[in-house]
Amino acid sequence: MKALHARQRAREAALPRGGPANDHGPQPRSLLRFITCGSVDDGKSTLIGRILFETGAVFDDQLGALQRDSRKFGTQGEKVDFALLVDGLSAEREQGITIDVAYRYFSTDQRSFIVADTPGHEQYTRNMATGASTADLAIILIDARLGLLKQTLRHSFIVSLVGVRQVVVAVNKMDLVGYDQAVFERICAEYRHAVAGLGFTHITFIPISARDGDNVTSRSPAMDWYRGSPLLAQLEIIEIEAISGVHTGALLPVQWVNRPDSSFRGYSGNLAVGHLKTGDEIAVLPSGRTSRIARVLTPGGEAGCASAGQAVTITLEDEIDVSRGDLIVGATQRPAVRRSLNARLLWTSETPLAPGGRYLLKLASSQANAVVSALHHSIDVSSFAEISAATLAMNDIGSVTIELDRAIATLPFAASTELGGFILIDRINHETVAFGFITEDAPLSAGSTHRPGFAAGILRGVRRAIGPAGSVMRAGRMALMSGHLLASLSLAGIAYAATHSLTLALPIAVIDLLLRPLLLGASLIGGRAIWRSRQKRGALGAENALGDGI
Repeated sequence: MKALHARQRAREAALPRGGPANDHGPQPRSLLRFITCGSVDDGKSTLIGRILFETGAVFDDQLGALQRDSRKFGTQGEKVDFALLVDGLSAEREQGITIDVAYRYFSTDQRSFIVADTPGHEQYTRNMATGASTADLAIILIDARLGLLKQTLRHSFIVSLVGVRQVVVAVNKMDLVGYDQAVFERICAEYRHAVAGLGFTHITFIPISARDGDNVTSRSPAMDWYRGSPLLAQLEIIEIEAISGVHTGALLPVQWVNRPDSSFRGYSGNLAVGHLKTGDEIAVLPSGRTSRIARVLTPGGEAGCASAGQAVTITLEDEIDVSRGDLIVGATQRPAVRRSLNARLLWTSETPLAPGGRYLLKLASSQANAVVSALHHSIDVSSFAEISAATLAMNDIGSVTIELDRAIATLPFAASTELGGFILIDRINHETVAFGFITEDAPLSAGSTHRPGFAAGILRGVRRAIGPAGSVMRAGRMALMSGHLLASLSLAGIAYAATHSLTLALPIAVIDLLLRPLLLGASLIGGRAIWRSRQKRGALGAENALGDGI
């Protein structure tokens, strides 16, 4: 332990006390957000703990506590268990696994970092997805002894789903396979082949031993066959690529209508994308009404303009209806307004999804009642192939169509994470049951000339008539229609038995099949009219009686 303290003090002394300096003083360092993921016991927490130690983010008192905790909870025998620097929950230390997402900050003279240590256990996949949602880069750890596992591939698919396009594959525990180059190269080839269709733009492979620090912050003499940079050096220099096709217009989800008195009405929120300035023409979605910006206010006071990431309040020149959940956008570049979404879902609830399920959808600051009207297929995380499915179980990924009770403004997730990502919430117990990612954009905005084709319109009408797939409504209506059809066929059989003429029996069946639902509908309408008339007469009688009493 003394050696650890000495090594740590030496590293702290060598660390710069600020960014690189020039004639104008220290310059701000760029920030990289990254996530560590992979299967259980692949060494994610150990890797982060080792990086924190090597970069001087662990001080003497923490090292003393780490030594005591390593003897009590550690899994490394007499060695220090660096995973305990990140795994803070008692359940995590007792079980030796990560359960919750742990965020840690550290910096070097080149860059600042925020790292999310996420759980590898399948039960906590939802926590992993939460950590991945804000990451610029993913470090995917693979145990050199075990190679690619199902959870490794599931995590790879999820990070691609949330828009991460650059990954570093850290093949860990190389010391346990004798630092064998052939093992490393085999895992690299298998991983490249497995994720070829996930859209990663850059994959870097590094052989490491997180426990011993090999190739973490400095090159390892035990793996002199590896010619690349150590892990930390890669993180310092990697350039994060913007997602292609990103929406460039201004997007301001309205979170609050600021109305302190009768003389002021402002619309507040975090500007998600683009710029807004005084005088800009804007549109309010989903209504489509337009106006111009009168004032732009920030926490620092009135400003002429605001940029993405700022909390802002704007006022408009015209008195138009704007509510929480609306979207203020540049008038010339509007997202689509739609009531039907095609999306991929990561199902996170222990209660499986059934088509026809009803949920609350939250996207940016808007929300709507939602029905999963169709489940098209699920994804086999071992091969990433599309397979037919009747439901989605916990941690399954599938493609669905969702119908909303009101129109909202959306974009594909590839174009905007703010307007393309949503969650589904159970309306009874308020559990978040799924993360959703919009996969395509069918323009249905105000003023659009696009209309569905005749066949598509007929199909949509039929779907609305019989109800959402898998719903109680559809089951009841299909049973009623089956009963009608059976009754009409029975009538045709009776007519044929009596007349021995198909030309007479078939028209009777068709006429009965058409007239039966019409007569049923007419009787329902008549019954409702009689009921309302009686309700009205009853209310009138009660009013007269009340008048007599007075």
